[in-house]
Amino acid sequence: MASFRRLLPLCSSLRRRGFSSSGIHGDGVLGANIRGYSGIASSKQTVSKFEEGLERAKADNLEVNDDIDKIRREFDAAKQSFLKIPEALKAMPKTNPEGIYVNKGIRLDLIQVYGFDYDFTLAHYSADLQSLIYDLAKEHMVNEVSICGSYVVDVFVVLQIVMLMNCYVLDFLQFRYPEVCMGFKYDPSFPIRGLYYDKQNGCLLKLDFFGSIEQDGCFYGRRQLREKEINEIYGTRHIGRDQARKLVGLMDFFCFSEACLIADIVQYFVDAKLEFDACYIYEDVNRAIQHVHRSGLVHRGILSDPHRYLVKNGQLLHFLRMLKEKGKKLFLLTNSPYYFVDGGMQFMLEDSMRNRDSWRELFDVVIAKANKPEFYTSEHPFRCYDTEKDTLAFTKVDKFLQNKIYYHGSLKSFLQITKWNGPEVIYFGDHLFSDLRGPSKSGWRTAAIIHELENEICIQNEDSYRFEQAKFHIAQELLGRLHATVAKSKRSEAYKLLMDELNEERQKARCMMKRMFNRSFGATFLTDKGQESAFAYHIHQYADVYTSKPENFLYYSPETWLHAPFDIKIMPHHVKVPSSLFKNQ
Repeated sequence: MASFRRLLPLCSSLRRRGFSSSGIHGDGVLGANIRGYSGIASSKQTVSKFEEGLERAKADNLEVNDDIDKIRREFDAAKQSFLKIPEALKAMPKTNPEGIYVNKGIRLDLIQVYGFDYDFTLAHYSADLQSLIYDLAKEHMVNEVSICGSYVVDVFVVLQIVMLMNCYVLDFLQFRYPEVCMGFKYDPSFPIRGLYYDKQNGCLLKLDFFGSIEQDGCFYGRRQLREKEINEIYGTRHIGRDQARKLVGLMDFFCFSEACLIADIVQYFVDAKLEFDACYIYEDVNRAIQHVHRSGLVHRGILSDPHRYLVKNGQLLHFLRMLKEKGKKLFLLTNSPYYFVDGGMQFMLEDSMRNRDSWRELFDVVIAKANKPEFYTSEHPFRCYDTEKDTLAFTKVDKFLQNKIYYHGSLKSFLQITKWNGPEVIYFGDHLFSDLRGPSKSGWRTAAIIHELENEICIQNEDSYRFEQAKFHIAQELLGRLHATVAKSKRSEAYKLLMDELNEERQKARCMMKRMFNRSFGATFLTDKGQESAFAYHIHQYADVYTSKPENFLYYSPETWLHAPFDIKIMPHHVKVPSSLFKNQ
């Protein structure tokens, strides 16, 4: 256009004046003719450059189309490979479900003292336990917990509930959750360990290693929120520092029933179109869960039917005896009361122990009702517990006797009495915060017992899972190349069609992998895209090693050096299936 504007005055001049055959204007002004000739030459150069630009653009488009065609051919070839599982994938080594996985190296030959939590560490429970906890907590909320006392709803909502329940105000003021809650049932397919509850917005969240909400990992009640709804609530999928203060982690094995009951209560208020404070829902549910433990309701329920709730375990006795034979010191440190621990240990080991033997002989120190995690920071004294009279002695505890039971206490007093140094002690527990954070900060070595680990590794070992993982990685790789190859201004219909197909293939593989673990939240340790979850992050923080049960240590010599892999990019038990398995088939 600039060249065109420069040509306009020249054309006008040509119309007004003529050129002679010699090229000299009739008025004899030679300079004017020279300038006119230069303008024409310049315009020809500009047109030439423009044509060169067009040629380059055509060449670029041809190159882009060639790149798209190349990616298309690779994708079509991969889809043909998707019709069957490659032999190379089947030949990949399997991960040991009963292995010990190392975050921080440990020399077992330097470990002289082994400590254990009881629940979900030494004691193995059946799946029926979560239903028991759920039902007991639900009954407590209906019969005991005060909605008005917790200020869950305002006075107008109280009247709505009264009308909905067709009851008298006086009956409602007995401070109970609605009777309809008694119809709720525990759903084992809904929760996983390591979720977060947002006390401000009422959402259950699954976060990744970096604190971002997983794409399909946000539930309001029992309804999964879409990405648009997540953005409306949080602004972005990443949880900021201020938002994180409103989150509470559900990390121990009791969290399954807690998460499910929270979601069911929230869903009830949503369906009934009643306003509520999400913070108080959590407080009431958590208080009910704590009540069924501290009151002994769940303990008595388990001991009343041990065959239903407890799993007998002869391997555990073998492991503990092996440690004793190697000269190791053993202690039991649990928040549970002694009668519950004693009843459970007798049942679990009765088929493996002789009649006159006692499980207490396996331990140098037994501490019950320790009140972890306060145990690690408080200065509470130990009290000797009389098992026959069910009373606590008043005499000072300045040494531990093997046949005695001790209550309460603190880590400071424990170390003063035993003289056991931190690095020579390893403590096994299932709760990353209550069991392992304190010992980890105090210099003990730590072992996380994660019962779900065994099942999740078995799923990852299946050819069907690895097949979907490989498909996901291929689609992800091709999508990345497609984005990098084509500039936004040059995205053709062929590009858009290929992009849609790749996204669809990736989404299908992601959903398939998720459903293999849990239909609502997927795997415990991984997000649907193969990144580590926030739960995995906490294992990295507080567990030197992790495994599915303590007796897995039987497969390792007490003199073993447990090394962390040098090439850890994700958690050690995870497998990355390379997309190259589908190439050159």
